Amino acid sequence: MSYLFTSESVSEGHPDKVADQISDAMLDEFLRHDPHSKVACETFCTTGLVVVGGEISSQGEGKVKVDEIVRRTVQKIGYTKASYKFDSESCGVISALHEQSADIRQGVVEGEGLHKEQGAGDQGMMFGYATNETESRIPLSLQLSHMILQEMAAIRKEGGKLMKYLGPDSKSQVTIEYNERGKPVSIHTIVVSTQHDDFDKEEAMLAQIKKDVRDIVLKRVIRRLPAKTRKLFGRGWQDRVVLHVNPTGKFVIGGPHGDVGLTGRKIIVDTYGGRGAHGGGAFSGKDSSKVDRSAAYAARHVAKNLVAAGVCDEVLVQVAYAIGVADPVSLYVNTYKTSKVWVNGKKMSDGEISEKVADLFDMRPAAIVSRFGLKNPVFSETAAYGHFGRESEKKEVEVYYEGEGVKKKDGKLYKEVETFAWEKLDMVDKLVKTFELDEAPTYEDVAY
Repeated sequence: MSYLFTSESVSEGHPDKVADQISDAMLDEFLRHDPHSKVACETFCTTGLVVVGGEISSQGEGKVKVDEIVRRTVQKIGYTKASYKFDSESCGVISALHEQSADIRQGVVEGEGLHKEQGAGDQGMMFGYATNETESRIPLSLQLSHMILQEMAAIRKEGGKLMKYLGPDSKSQVTIEYNERGKPVSIHTIVVSTQHDDFDKEEAMLAQIKKDVRDIVLKRVIRRLPAKTRKLFGRGWQDRVVLHVNPTGKFVIGGPHGDVGLTGRKIIVDTYGGRGAHGGGAFSGKDSSKVDRSAAYAARHVAKNLVAAGVCDEVLVQVAYAIGVADPVSLYVNTYKTSKVWVNGKKMSDGEISEKVADLFDMRPAAIVSRFGLKNPVFSETAAYGHFGRESEKKEVEVYYEGEGVKKKDGKLYKEVETFAWEKLDMVDKLVKTFELDEAPTYEDVAY
């Protein structure tokens, strides 16, 4: 029997995402001064005010200009008009950052405390998830939700003739229809709510926004999808889809003026759109010693490579830790009965797969940090439109310390870093060999 599944996303101008982006911008700035920085930064934003608080242990203390980082981040998002009641030039900024607890620090710094290698920054469980229904191995409903808002943000920032009325705050929601085999077959419903300039003729304005979302945004989004995914929807899909745009009507008051923003309130948007599972820990504003973040990235890396190697069609990976202890207390793999590995005429159990995964992937915090380069300033880009399903990219960033990998150019110091390194498919060949598979399937090989 067919069924429906829904995921949502929120834009970079959503108040909670504003808070996330400020928190991660603060983290990156401390890492530019000191790669060993320990940061737990929370942000609160409301009408005309940003409050940044948390615990810091860094050589960058006293050097990072909180006010400047906040205003630069708010400006980049697009809050530059006084009419928003929250803008980069006039908002107040309060810093309540203080030193990290020495009791916590001794357990998460290599060579200190009871254990001589870096331990987990807290107890807890983290999850990674992947599915073969998209090339990025995230659920199609979430991928489309992100893409709709990314297109609207791009249109807004282009500053051309298209949709000049758009404001920074928006949300999207996509419902996908699946067949009895759990494969996507059509877009059922799309919901878009977007902040806009004030207009006298509200009814006409609402009709215009709905037309523009259908004719401009959705067409641009679908063009970005692989041909195989586009074929799922068939001709005339836009006429069949149920589309709700600003269903409550007017949406002029938005952003932190419309709702208070807090770091860490969009954990499902940040991960898998309601699929898989979540351990409850937010990501933004936390350095890599906090396994809430780093181990969730590592679990996603395991899950994505398992699916890409053809071990299974869908998988959930759980890893759990004790504070201050390096080795995980458990590692669990659930293939949702989609395992494609056979041993002696029967499918390999999830328990057997878990054992092989534990041997292949080093899930100790220090190993995770080293594998993905998580002492580098690579986190700001994760704070909007999801931490997963993104393309890894190498780039140079300016840093303020000398050390390994740092180069001097034009009187400034730079380091090459890699964003979204946990999205790389660099373990596929090893998994194919370990599980004695013929070869890894391509996205085009997946049958709908």
